Amino acid sequence: MSREDGQIDYFPAIELPLFKEEWPRMRNNAIIPIRREGWSDFLVAEWSLEGAAWEDFHPHPEYNYVLEGELHITVDGKTVVLKTGDSATVPAGKLGRYEAPVFARMLGVYGSNPNGEESSQFKYEEL
Repeated sequence: MSREDGQIDYFPAIELPLFKEEWPRMRNNAIIPIRREGWSDFLVAEWSLEGAAWEDFHPHPEYNYVLEGELHITVDGKTVVLKTGDSATVPAGKLGRYEAPVFARMLGVYGSNPNGEESSQFKYEEL
């Protein structure tokens, strides 16, 4: 994301907050947050799971880079296991399941979503 005035966008670090109180083992910080009207570039978030799983459907691709721990991603019945330094993409229009049997901290990047289509089919589970 770039500013029209040519200035640098700056997003100060914060402690990774709970995503929702009812999901105590999932944390999320939208570094470059979702824009309801849509976006043609990308969005970035740091997020983590601790002994938990998360499912969601995105109309845009989602790229995940594992900063720490181990993350299992399942799409269409196929699972990949990512360790620190690994990355994987959940394609647009697919339901992705993310599991961290112990702990995983990730950098997530959402691909373009110019029409602002909403994500759906959210499911949180403690393992």
